[in-house]
Amino acid sequence: MSHRSAPYSRKDPTFSAKSRSTWEVVRRVSVYLKPYKLMAFATMAFALLSTGFSLAFPKLAHLIIDDVILSKNAAHLTRYGIGLIGAFLFRDLFNSLRIRINNIFEQNVIFDMRRAVYARLQRLPVGYFDQRSSGDLMTRVLEDVNSVERVLIDGTEQGTVAILSIIVVLVILFWTNPLLAAVALIPIPLLAGGALWYTLTAHRRYRLQRESASAMNALLMDNLQGVRQIKAFGHENHEDSRFANRADDLRKGSLAVMRVWAWYSPAMTFAASLGVSLVLWLGGRQVLDGKLLPGQLVEFLLYLSFFYEPIRQLHALNQMLQAARAGGERVFDILDASVERADSQSRKELHIPVRGEVVYTNVSFGYSNAKPVLHNVSLHARAGEMIALVGPTGAGKSTLVNLLPAFYEITSGNITIDGQNIGGTELESLRKHISVVSQEAFLFNGTIRENILYGKLNATEEEMIGAAKAANCHDFICRLPEGYDSRVGERGVKLSVGEKQRVSIARALLKNAPILILDEATASVDTGTEKLIQEALERLMRNRTSFVIAHRLSTIRKANQILVMQHGEIIERGTHDGLLATGGLYARLARIQNTTFIEDSFEKLTAVE
Repeated sequence: MSHRSAPYSRKDPTFSAKSRSTWEVVRRVSVYLKPYKLMAFATMAFALLSTGFSLAFPKLAHLIIDDVILSKNAAHLTRYGIGLIGAFLFRDLFNSLRIRINNIFEQNVIFDMRRAVYARLQRLPVGYFDQRSSGDLMTRVLEDVNSVERVLIDGTEQGTVAILSIIVVLVILFWTNPLLAAVALIPIPLLAGGALWYTLTAHRRYRLQRESASAMNALLMDNLQGVRQIKAFGHENHEDSRFANRADDLRKGSLAVMRVWAWYSPAMTFAASLGVSLVLWLGGRQVLDGKLLPGQLVEFLLYLSFFYEPIRQLHALNQMLQAARAGGERVFDILDASVERADSQSRKELHIPVRGEVVYTNVSFGYSNAKPVLHNVSLHARAGEMIALVGPTGAGKSTLVNLLPAFYEITSGNITIDGQNIGGTELESLRKHISVVSQEAFLFNGTIRENILYGKLNATEEEMIGAAKAANCHDFICRLPEGYDSRVGERGVKLSVGEKQRVSIARALLKNAPILILDEATASVDTGTEKLIQEALERLMRNRTSFVIAHRLSTIRKANQILVMQHGEIIERGTHDGLLATGGLYARLARIQNTTFIEDSFEKLTAVE
């Protein structure tokens, strides 16, 4: 029996968003209309023309009833019939033009909004993504942008046309019969009160619905990425239950929204019907008393439908507006997030050529103020040196190297490259001169060619193949049916661990940056593959300043400096032979290391002590 997981809103508060007023959301999304003002004007113009020809129908119906049917005069029937057909023809013609332009308008705005949100995501700091689910961000970029776009386009066109139609028809109604027009306004307070109630009630439910969708999509993305682990542990039923819980949250959230609309929409329809009934009752009495012709009553009732219909449209737009407000809050949470330090005129490019001398001076850093990770770390890496970082899990090795490309901003101290403080350096210039080879080689879902060329997008075929040969992956690529155009699958799933590592090394070789950050892979590979990888890494590190997070002592014996880290501090530093001679922690580690990875030896050493 499965246990229901905790509600998503309590489990991950990042699914929620800052509350914003309806006006703020409308004001901000309207910015995306400005480049298409001509299209917006044309759409509204054609909509108004279409509506205008529709308004001819009640008058023609009145004339046909009174002048033709009741008068038994067929002389005007053809003329009125042609007029009626012409009105419908032009109504539908202008409506067709409206739809065509509106479709282009709509897709252009969606494109601009999605691009703006995606561009913002690209410029947010790494820490932003550390705290958020990919599935939630996907929901915001795809689904929430759509909900904002709908009210943006429909609200602009339909809302404007509806309001103008209400004004024009109201004038016609009072011009035609002031008494019946006044009676028709009796339901307006009910309609306005209902709209206010719905606005206050629906928004909270829409927020919960969007958060439920994010929670479900986040779980779905996790499961798709971890499908092998799920199958390896035989937890398909468990994951079915987890997904059912999340989907049930979304189902309940959607039903809560629909429940409010189910009360609101029929109540508004009834209020409008009440107005029609009162008009029909009073108008019928006027017809019986000879104060009003039957055709005039029909004309008034038809105009009355043109009055209540745009009011109904405004109620439907209000429903869309509350959904858009909830979606807009989540979209603007991304657009308002603080970007990585902005490159300005005060920031300089790294001086060319970059030699690769790196100095950390009293650097401290914490992911939160309450828990610092690095404490007054200082180091000096000369150009072309190999700096090896060793230490137990959680010692701060990865954090230390992630500060060099400014993935995170340091709390205190400074870091320089060739004497130039990276805090005053343009990020693009800084990162252009640093290559990163991660512990788990990440490949994009494309071809091998595309993944290698990611290191240098404008590289020639010869440069790409040269990098592949230097990374010892050219031969296995050539054995694939489609060679360099073979697709690697999501995260490179179609390649072996060793193959992915070599492709990622080729990518770094092609970038040819003077500084390298290498997090040595911990995955086990066969002896032959490991030899190929080590050869590729040696070529990659040659003549580059290299920071290597080492997991095997065998890979760091030739390091110019070995930094032993513990609890966010460098407790020992020196060469392999020098550290052995001092008899410190590194020496004791080397004596007992007969396991695969350094971290295991640290745990064993700690247990012994």
